[in-house]
Amino acid sequence: MAHLHTKGHACCPETATSHPHDPIPAEPKNISHVEVPPIATEQTPNSSASSLRYTFSSNSDSPLTPATEPQVDDLLEELKDVGIVAIDPAPAREPRTSSQPVSSDPKTIKTILGEARENTGLIDRVCCGKGCCKLEALELDPDSKGHLPVVVPDNDAFRALQLKLGALSLDSKLTKTLDLPDQNVLLLPLSDTTTTSQSTVQKHPPRFVTPHPPYEVFSSKVHHARELTKPGAEKRTYHFDLDVTDYPEESGTVDFVVGGAIGVCAPNSDEVVDELFDLLGVLNFVRDKPVTLKTNGGRWPTIWGDEMPRKLTTTRRELLTWCSDLQSYPPTKPLFRLLAEYATAPNENKILLYLSSAQGQSAFCDLRAGPHLTITQILHAFPSAKPPLSHLISVLSTLMPRFYSLSQDPMVSYRKDGTQSRRIIEMAVTVHETPNWRGGPRKGVGSGFLERTAHKVIATTEQGTDPLTLDLRVPIFRGLMANPLAREFCMDGPMMLVGSGVGIAPFRGFVHRRLMSRNLTNKVWIVQGIRDSLLDEIYSGDWGVQEDRIKTIVQSRGGKHEYVQDAVRHQADLVWFLLNALDGRIFVCGSAKGMGEGVERAVLDVVIGKGNLNSDEAELFLEVKKKEGVYIAVNRVFDLLCPTQYK
Repeated sequence: MAHLHTKGHACCPETATSHPHDPIPAEPKNISHVEVPPIATEQTPNSSASSLRYTFSSNSDSPLTPATEPQVDDLLEELKDVGIVAIDPAPAREPRTSSQPVSSDPKTIKTILGEARENTGLIDRVCCGKGCCKLEALELDPDSKGHLPVVVPDNDAFRALQLKLGALSLDSKLTKTLDLPDQNVLLLPLSDTTTTSQSTVQKHPPRFVTPHPPYEVFSSKVHHARELTKPGAEKRTYHFDLDVTDYPEESGTVDFVVGGAIGVCAPNSDEVVDELFDLLGVLNFVRDKPVTLKTNGGRWPTIWGDEMPRKLTTTRRELLTWCSDLQSYPPTKPLFRLLAEYATAPNENKILLYLSSAQGQSAFCDLRAGPHLTITQILHAFPSAKPPLSHLISVLSTLMPRFYSLSQDPMVSYRKDGTQSRRIIEMAVTVHETPNWRGGPRKGVGSGFLERTAHKVIATTEQGTDPLTLDLRVPIFRGLMANPLAREFCMDGPMMLVGSGVGIAPFRGFVHRRLMSRNLTNKVWIVQGIRDSLLDEIYSGDWGVQEDRIKTIVQSRGGKHEYVQDAVRHQADLVWFLLNALDGRIFVCGSAKGMGEGVERAVLDVVIGKGNLNSDEAELFLEVKKKEGVYIAVNRVFDLLCPTQYK
């Protein structure tokens, strides 16, 4: 076909990989398999005498884990007749042209990297994250007489795992399988001399749970709760008033402060705990029966107590409700190895061993980086695995407290209770949800507990009853009140408060404190990021000031479809003034990914434009401002208080 040429424009020639109407070259197909012949190398500590082989194939369907190709057609047909599905090696997704792997063979990768651990840093930026450098090829056991494919468990929980098992069979040889984890916990019958106390498992954690040693967890009474978002909002946010009038004094002058945060000891829900009991076959009459708990060492179950062996009186329900995390952490290899030990079905045993071996490294990494998993889903997926409760909790993570910023000035918030004045602290909580393998949402431990509490208060209020009669409690303790927000807040000087979602909550307390000194006019500017002002704007009309004079609302899905970083760029003169003003502050609170990074990028753009600096100079300037406490950015409350992750 002839193509027209226009003046000043040369038509792209038609080839096998391009066309004049689509000049972007396509990835060549039908190219023969090319192998680089072996290159003789000298044996060194960081090299291998084995040859390097590079395979280039634009549309290869081979899985990441090298697999054998046994002939199992006859056996598959037999399995179809009985309604059982056997694993068929699934082809890997075709990679993009720009991310074509040099090799998916773990032996080749190890040859390239060598044995030195630091050499893996060479590929950090282009690593696929599948643990290829730790993979080992699947091989048949030399003593086996044939190939017996692994039959996958036929249940929805297993299918939701989306496991890619490659050519795994019952005869596959697995290496570097994790050793069976130690049982560090024993549950023993009570001795005749042991005294027991009334369990408060439904309201308060046992006394040995000490997230703030040497002080005990305080049982704060829920004074009031309400929903801040409107029906239809993508994320629900609730406000809580908690009574801390009787909070015990601590050493020094520690107190609740503006910008501070509290720790909430949230329990696992009764439904999750009972489901786990059922899956493990724990009889009903022993679930609440007092037992003697003995540990070999460590901090568990105290959270942050001293590392030492312990002997305590408790119940199985108390331990699962308040001490062991059942849904927040990704599964670990010790967990899979433990379940394999007690899995009576050969196919489940093999899959679980595979996930704790070198050959299953890629599948294991996929599980940890994939959809959210809980211990109950894993037990549903492998129904024959029923480990003893004491051994299971030996490998589960500790149930950690959740931290929430105060959303008011705790020094001025009081409520009248008859003739008595009660001290109240306030906080806002957004419900965290992830998909559940059953099809519905799974709520976070802390936000789920608080939402259930809020629903009880709201329902009672709608019935015309005082919610105080319910005697609802939230177990709390003072967090580290010297967090960046509380530490850098000052009563004077200009400041910009940038927050998205519930990240705006602590700044409400900043405004309340400034109102006490009448030091607000022309000194405080608020940028609040929300999805839709009709549904998601929290604390609207509840700042105690004329909000339209100090607050800018930025809607990502309504209005102009902007983000807070766009508002920061629009107010470049103000941002530059605050960065250089005496006692100037810019506070940023929101998610680190997306919002936090976007605001910092916007501030850097302001510095480059207003300061006439290049990119490196601007980054150095901002780092200095961070150290001086002028630019303070936190990832909601997790950056404030949490040394480790426990979402």
